[in-house]
Order: sequence, then structure tokens, then C-alpha cells
Amino acid sequence: MPRRKTKTRPKEGIYERPRSPYWWAVYPSGVGGSTRRSTGIPVADDPEGLKAAAIRAGWMAEKQIERTGEGSTFDDLLLLYLDQVTPAKRAPERDQWSAKALFPIFTGRRLSEIGAVDVRAYIARRRTAGIAPGTINKELGLMSAASNWAKRELEWDISNPWGTRRQKEPAGRNRWLTREEAVRLLKAAAQPTRLMRSPWLLDFIRLGLYSGMRPGEMLGLAWRRVDLKGGSITFETGDQKNGKLGHVPLNREARKAILARARFIAEYCPASPWVFCDRQGERIASVKKGFTACVRDADLVDVHPHDLRRTCGSWLVQAGVGIERVSELLRHSDVAITARVYAHLRPSDLADAIAILDR
Repeated sequence: MPRRKTKTRPKEGIYERPRSPYWWAVYPSGVGGSTRRSTGIPVADDPEGLKAAAIRAGWMAEKQIERTGEGSTFDDLLLLYLDQVTPAKRAPERDQWSAKALFPIFTGRRLSEIGAVDVRAYIARRRTAGIAPGTINKELGLMSAASNWAKRELEWDISNPWGTRRQKEPAGRNRWLTREEAVRLLKAAAQPTRLMRSPWLLDFIRLGLYSGMRPGEMLGLAWRRVDLKGGSITFETGDQKNGKLGHVPLNREARKAILARARFIAEYCPASPWVFCDRQGERIASVKKGFTACVRDADLVDVHPHDLRRTCGSWLVQAGVGIERVSELLRHSDVAITARVYAHLRPSDLADAIAILDR
């Protein structure tokens, strides 16, 4: 390509910019104007502008893909989705984990070349590797959501071979703690050595058992949302799974956990905004390691942090609290979710109800 000597910036192509040692490129922006940017290629190293022209051609191809999806690859779609949609999600790391599994298999392939056969082969490969159906569904769901987003928002003319191949998942976990098991877990967390290593763990377990809060909600709890005088914790949009406003009332045991946290923070890190933090005031990112050790010390089997919430719901239902009220306390989006998980634990209320016909 001939070297441009004109001082007038061209409407399209590459050119030398005054006082810049690099080739500059201009190309259509796709919205009625043009984009100008340095190619990063020194004029001295590329006197004919051939390398710079190649870079410009690549940028134009990228813009064409962004506008129409024509010739788009798996990488184009997923990277755009991860950049423009995933960051706004409540748990963006889930998309990132799924993308990490998908990329080695599909990277570099055109979307038009990926069909049902390829997706079924991917599913078979993951199942052979021992991956759980729920995890596979999250991976397929990411690509299905990305495809639908590109069709709807970018008007790409692409198919969606991912959306109708959801795997059947096993029944959900039904693990909850008996009162005796809960006492053993709390005692294990209260051991002096455990309190020294993980001083937040005892309060985490107590608050989970007696408030029904999700583990992530507790670890992300800020003091500004705690109302000790009113006896509740408030949730703003984005603080809980359903994305709605809400609150959790604090009973005596949950209040003990919050007050213990307040005393800890007053002693070690008064300026920390987090309820669950270390001695430096930094937010606790995960309790998995300490919780697993505590479960082992309590001689319990198959207990996860989320089981604290399930235990709270189970105790409420067993005490005769109605499913609708339990659903409100656990902040489920639909009472049907509560019924599916907890209805079998109801005491003899159903038998009492049908006995009315005998009177």
C-alpha cells in the first residue's frame, strides 16, 4: 500500500499522523461515523504500511461481526456476552466457570458450524468425565442465553442448538440438622482453637440456623442493613437471590450472633463495614474450609453451609408453621418452591384436616 503523504486525514484507510511515530487507521464505526485509532505499528518498521493495513482489515472484520454476526465464531459470541451481560448478573462467576469448560472444546469454531450433534457430543464428553447434570445445564444455559441475547439485542441471524438439551437433574438435597446435630456443630465451632483460627464461624453457623439466610447473604451483609433496635436485617435489590426488597426478623439466637460480631469488630476493626470480617476488617470471602473442619470435628456427615438455611426451614415446618409463612421467612420467589422442599416434614396437620370429615 502506498505511503500517504497528505496532511489531510483520509475518510478511510491508513495514514501518518503528525508527531506520531505510528501508522493510524480509520474505518467505519457502523453507526454512521468512523473510528480512528493507532495501529501500534511504527512507520519506521513498516514503511509501506502493509502490517498496518492488515490490522485495519481485522478491525473492520470485527465491526462487521458486531453489526451482523456474519461469520461470527463461538469466541465472538461468548466474549461479547461475558463483557456486556455477565458483569450485571448477581453471580457472574458462574458464567466464568461455565465459559472455562466450554472454551477448550469450541474455541475458534464458527457458530454456523456448531449444531445439535456437536452439543450432544459435548454433553456426552462432560458426563463421561463425571460432571454433574446440574453443572452441564449451567454450561448449556450460558450458551443458550448468549445465543438468544445476540438474536434479540444484536439481531444476529444465528441458531440456538443449546437450548433444548437440558439434562435431567437428580432430586435436590434434603439434608438438614437435628437439634442434637446442631448443638454438636455449634460446640465444635466454639472450641478455643477454632475461635482463634476462625472467630466468625460460630456466629455464621448460629445466624444461618436461626435466620435462614443464605451463606452468600450472610458473608455479604453490611452493618448499614442491620437494625438491632428494630430487630431485622433489610435486603435491597441485588442483596438476595430474587432481586427484591425484603427483610429478615431477628429472633433471640440470631440477635446473639449479630451482637457477638459487633463486639468482635469493636475490638479489632471498628471501621469495617462488614458483619463477617477478619481482624483486619476485610470481608470473609468463604467459610468452606473452616466449616468443613468443624463438621468433621462434630462427627457429622454430608453437611454444607447451605444446609443451615435448610435446617431453619425444616425446624419451622416441623414446629407447625404454615408453608406460606415459612416461604415468606425464607424469601422464596414462589411458595411452590417451599412446598416442594419442606411439605413432607409437616406434622399431623394433614391427617387432622381430613379427619374433619368424620365429625
